[in-house]
Amino acid sequence: MDSLTLAHNVRIDVIKMVHDGFAPHVGSALSIVDILAVLYSEVMHIDPKKPKDNNRDRFVLSKGHAGAAVYATLAECGFFNKDKLKTYYQNGSVFSGHVSHKGIPGIEASTGSLGHGFAMSCGMAMALKLQEIDNKVYVIVGDGELDEGQCYETIINAPKYGLDNFTVIVDRNRLQAMGKCEDIVPSFDIENEFKSHGFTVITVDGHDHKALLDAFNADFEGRPKCIVANTIKGKGISFMEDNLLWHYKSPQGEMYDKAIAELECRSENGCSATVGCVDKKRFKGAIR
Repeated sequence: MDSLTLAHNVRIDVIKMVHDGFAPHVGSALSIVDILAVLYSEVMHIDPKKPKDNNRDRFVLSKGHAGAAVYATLAECGFFNKDKLKTYYQNGSVFSGHVSHKGIPGIEASTGSLGHGFAMSCGMAMALKLQEIDNKVYVIVGDGELDEGQCYETIINAPKYGLDNFTVIVDRNRLQAMGKCEDIVPSFDIENEFKSHGFTVITVDGHDHKALLDAFNADFEGRPKCIVANTIKGKGISFMEDNLLWHYKSPQGEMYDKAIAELECRSENGCSATVGCVDKKRFKGAIR
């Protein structure tokens, strides 16, 4: 499956999952869909039939509240039956709101306490180096998550140990739980912070699949890599985009119908996953 098709399918899956489970964090999940689609279709060396193969690349979602997007990506890639996604966020389900590895093939670590996944993934990269296993570790962290102190410790340590098998993707959607990142912790320069401690830093449009692929394939220059992905919270659903309310709200009723219809319109009209729906007459209230 190509990355654009995968991204489209995952967006529909995510909307259905959070609707059925009355779950929050749809905006956070949608902002990373294109990153995940490129990683899983074009970049990582993985085998859905052998999810614990020692010679696999590892992916960790440090902003664990966006787990719906990872679950959906794994299902679309064949790690488990897609029907299981119907239990997301429901009592007794293994598909918890914050991503969990328990009973779910393809999930490397349970995360949710912000900053922990970033530190754990750095440890994974170090372990692979010590074992002389030539595989890579990828982690997505939120820009708001970087407020956590242990993130700073990880930024320092990854270059110190020469972890050129380690790629950090910063989901820079510029919003966090309580507002705009610049208002919560002003003047945090992500690029310079990573670069000053020894990372190779590349900044891209986090919804441009070619730009993302080029960044993943760029030379590490013997150092850990940081890809700063400029994204939009709620990407793909016009009325959710850059709207903090969708950190918490679950699309129900008319909002759910509009979200699904908008995504289906894009598919019917041959739209890219990175551009807005062209059939505005069909959506009236859904299109801003």
